[in-house]
Amino acid sequence: MMKDPLSYAMRNVPRYTSYPTAPHFHDGVTAGVYADWLKALSPQDSLSLYLHVPYCRELCHYCGCHTKATRQDAPLKAYAATLGQEINLVAGHMPNAGPVRHIHWGGGTPSLLPRQSLIDLTGLMRVNFNLAPDLEHAIELDPRLVTEQLAETLAIIGVNRASLGVQDFDPDVQKAIGRLQPYRVVKQAVEFLTAAGVTALNFDLMYGLPGQSPETILDTVEKTLSLAPGRIALFGYAHVPWMRKHQRLIDESTLPNAAERLALADLARAELLEAGYVAIGLDHFARPDDSMAIALSDGSLKRNFQGYTTDQGEQLVGFGVSSIGRLSAGYVQNMSDVGNWRRAIMASELPVSKGLALSADDRLRARIIEELMTNYACDLVPACRAFGLPTSHLNDAFDALQDLAADGLVLLEVDNETARVEVTETGRPYVRLAAAAFDAYLAASQASGKARHSAAV
Repeated sequence: MMKDPLSYAMRNVPRYTSYPTAPHFHDGVTAGVYADWLKALSPQDSLSLYLHVPYCRELCHYCGCHTKATRQDAPLKAYAATLGQEINLVAGHMPNAGPVRHIHWGGGTPSLLPRQSLIDLTGLMRVNFNLAPDLEHAIELDPRLVTEQLAETLAIIGVNRASLGVQDFDPDVQKAIGRLQPYRVVKQAVEFLTAAGVTALNFDLMYGLPGQSPETILDTVEKTLSLAPGRIALFGYAHVPWMRKHQRLIDESTLPNAAERLALADLARAELLEAGYVAIGLDHFARPDDSMAIALSDGSLKRNFQGYTTDQGEQLVGFGVSSIGRLSAGYVQNMSDVGNWRRAIMASELPVSKGLALSADDRLRARIIEELMTNYACDLVPACRAFGLPTSHLNDAFDALQDLAADGLVLLEVDNETARVEVTETGRPYVRLAAAAFDAYLAASQASGKARHSAAV
């Protein structure tokens, strides 16, 4: 008999958009180290470029992103100019890299950059890098700021996928999270984008928000379905006021409790599946003809800092304040302060703050965690063999999986010739717990208080 589901749902574990996770980065990865990593890239190393824009017109109460509010255009223009210098600087350190398969603008609200800045920055990427013909060029958007002119600009620079931050359509919930956004506004944004030719659309929704109820979340899903996005991300709200002080504006007494939160997730999930969407990993859904559903089917689905993705770029290069890149050698993160980031670039120095060089153990566990998070299963024998390690190297993980296996959440088969772990249908909502069993850093970081994480569901 399975334990109370809430005992699993409320355990605090990472989201595993990377492994090792960002709290374990350190200042031993310097600008010089990063320069060596970039120089080592070869024409066989395809690229994914991420551009972070840390500005919004106003901060939503729920936001967990690295961003700040500005009503002025001057900081945006200055930021774009420095971002262009960083593109030139980084490209100069990697003359032999392969084609760019994916570009992603994140934030913040990257579309706040002036029209000419968006055009100029895209031009710089075209000059400095070899953009693949089948490039996916994506951007995150605030629907309230999508105009006809913006949609046309995005089409001009080659954007072919847009992600709209919807979260919830209920006006009372919107008021509680500081994001008033009527349905008609989102509908108009969709119409502007599709008319301009940007037809691959993602919607971001959230459960666990203040004031949400079964009725409000079902209404949100119904309205979302009426706009027919190709992909839907259904994230659990992470209430981390110790990290994001503006989340203190949310009245904690209005947040759904653990049982209510789990019920909201189950309701929304059931409605999306009933509507014909395919469940993608932990929290994404896609229409059967969407490239993400196809990637799930053919085993090419990936997971990175944007969540589940079809991005096949082998090396992720980050630009902008606090952006994170992942190269074969390890992770690297930029400075989080705009002033220091700008001063480093003006001095022709890579604006590196910290990072982490990957060991064979890190790479093995990262592969296993990604396979669990994307395909719910991993054959551990070839995984260990790829990194020259015996399956006994994972005995700590096998021990950690015992409770999940006893409760039917995972199937674990380990003998002299076989080592395989599979998350069961019942266990899929708790897949982060299965992934956490392979996290060699987690126990120590939790004991030391170095890292605090959100609930598993």
